[in-house]
Amino acid sequence: MARWSIFLQLLRREFADYNGIRFRQDLFAGITVAAVCLPLALAYGIAGGMTAAAGLVTAIFAGIITGALGGTSFQMSGPTGAMSAVLLVILHRNGIIGVYGATLMGGMFLVLMGVFRFGHYVVYIPTPVITGFTCGIALIIGISQLDPMLGVHTPSAETGIGKILGYGTNTYTVNFIAIGMTIATIVVLWLCNRLFPRIPDALVAMGIMTAISWVLALPIDRITVLPHTILLQDHLSFNTIPWAAFSDISAAGITIALLAAIESLMTGTAGAAMSGKPFDPDQELIAQGAANMVVPWFGGVPSSAAISRTAVAIRSGAQTRVTSIMHALVLLAGIFLLGPLIAAIPISALAGVLLWTAWNMCDWQTLRRFWHAKLTHPWVGVLVTLGATVVLDLSQAIVIGIAVSALAHLRHASEAASVTVTTVDATRMPTAHYASTCPGVRIAYINGALFFGNAVAIREQLAQDDDCHTLVISMRGVPSLDMQGADVLHDAIRRLLGNDGIVYLAGVQPGVRTVLDKVGVTRDIGETQYNWDVASAIQRIHDEIAMHGCLRCEECATQIARPTAGDTGIHPPGG
Repeated sequence: MARWSIFLQLLRREFADYNGIRFRQDLFAGITVAAVCLPLALAYGIAGGMTAAAGLVTAIFAGIITGALGGTSFQMSGPTGAMSAVLLVILHRNGIIGVYGATLMGGMFLVLMGVFRFGHYVVYIPTPVITGFTCGIALIIGISQLDPMLGVHTPSAETGIGKILGYGTNTYTVNFIAIGMTIATIVVLWLCNRLFPRIPDALVAMGIMTAISWVLALPIDRITVLPHTILLQDHLSFNTIPWAAFSDISAAGITIALLAAIESLMTGTAGAAMSGKPFDPDQELIAQGAANMVVPWFGGVPSSAAISRTAVAIRSGAQTRVTSIMHALVLLAGIFLLGPLIAAIPISALAGVLLWTAWNMCDWQTLRRFWHAKLTHPWVGVLVTLGATVVLDLSQAIVIGIAVSALAHLRHASEAASVTVTTVDATRMPTAHYASTCPGVRIAYINGALFFGNAVAIREQLAQDDDCHTLVISMRGVPSLDMQGADVLHDAIRRLLGNDGIVYLAGVQPGVRTVLDKVGVTRDIGETQYNWDVASAIQRIHDEIAMHGCLRCEECATQIARPTAGDTGIHPPGG
């Protein structure tokens, strides 16, 4: 009920001052997005091992459903490169009905993710993993288009590397006309981007290549017949749900859900930054799930939001989610009005569009930034994820990439943590006016998170000499600690207390203080031993020494003058 109320509030804000002018802007933007989406929908349907019609049906239903239910006003959805890559694997393992079943399951998982508010957790996926995964998908798409580019038909494979190896073991005859058509398509796309960046380049390129192939009657494969319906001959039905392969289908559904969530939420975040409009990630997951639960019943393929179409919508002046619905209706009209023209499109021209798209999918800007920064950890995450994407399953690639990045982060965090133990230096206490300081008082400056990764090293660094009877532990630089880190700190404190020592804690942050309370540190040292900063703790220590004498160094009481009012203590090493 709360989710529905939030969604209604989002709609009320979005359509608060909607009028005819804004509708015309949505209509124009919808037509523009449809012009960009049409060739991509056809291409992605074929790239996933299905049909061009499957890609078009997906774009129609995804546009209407996610437009109506989505978490923002600018998001454009449909078949994408990531989904095409995962489709190749599912189709090879489970067949076409397995694809439909996995899409349905993926939609259910997405809805559950939205209901349980998983939308905000995608931001925890590291940038190197996303970059490596995206580049890996681009490579898989490129590999999948070698057959149409060469004009051949080789056996399918579960992985990109398997497909590459197949070209060395299979016999085939290359169609050089198809190669020329693919290269010519890429050249047209490049020229359009350089000379006419505002026109729908893929539509223009396919139009030109289709006209040339038709006039010259070139012997190349084409899309052939495009059915004049949105209910395709091959589609999911209750009688065909593959219950026997439920475990395999569920695993594939999880992969689809993860890909759709990552792609849609990253697109939504980028779109929100571009447009300045609000974005509800949990509502977006519900919308994407609803779309993927519907499309298999009509013969469609998995869908997600697409950054290219979303960017086109924003640049075209999209005002509300009506743009997404209008672009879907324009595509629907295209099925009935442009069927014969679409059927004549050469498959090799679509291969050129997909190869161009795959090249642009790679986040070259981020890769260059990693290269110039000479950062090792990001490159490890990128290369491992990219390699796993091409060699293994896509879901395995995500898990492996996150695991490697997490290990790299833990190693970096463990190396960054340090403990510096020093005595009190009277020369660094200009306002204290101490003649001298007690040599048995030490300050331990801890910097960095305390956790299982650096517990052993921190334990050794906290070990004190026998002549230390009072320890001030500065924790201003400790943002967090886990249970093992807290135990290490607690052990060091108990060792000193066991030798009749005294411990003061300074600069403890609230979250860290909560953990220390739970493990018993506060109980052992007492509430009064917490200090705002090191200076306050040192001030208290020397006040006590001046008034009552030192615990072990009785001569300190006569050597240390009583501090004057207004003293603030010392400055830590380094300022």
